[in-house]
Amino acid sequence: MHQDKDERIAEPIVSLSLGDACVFRFGNCETRGRPYTDIRLESGDLFVFGGPSRFAYHGVPSVFPDTCPPDLGMTRGRLNLTLRMTGLPPDSV
Repeated sequence: MHQDKDERIAEPIVSLSLGDACVFRFGNCETRGRPYTDIRLESGDLFVFGGPSRFAYHGVPSVFPDTCPPDLGMTRGRLNLTLRMTGLPPDSV
């Protein structure tokens, strides 16, 4: 599990899952350990976290193979698109 804490502003994080389903582990802001919640994300699910939970530890401990929708055009695997505002100057990215 990791925290997204390199940014200079605390705008929400938007995460889009495509492909195989997965377990998304959403934790607390202090440690990688418990308490955390495991959530099954399917292809097309959007997960947004902000406010006090913006810097929560999170990660994907497992992926469910062969659960990708056939009409997506992916044969296997998972693609995650993460959108965030960093507050960093353009030349530092």
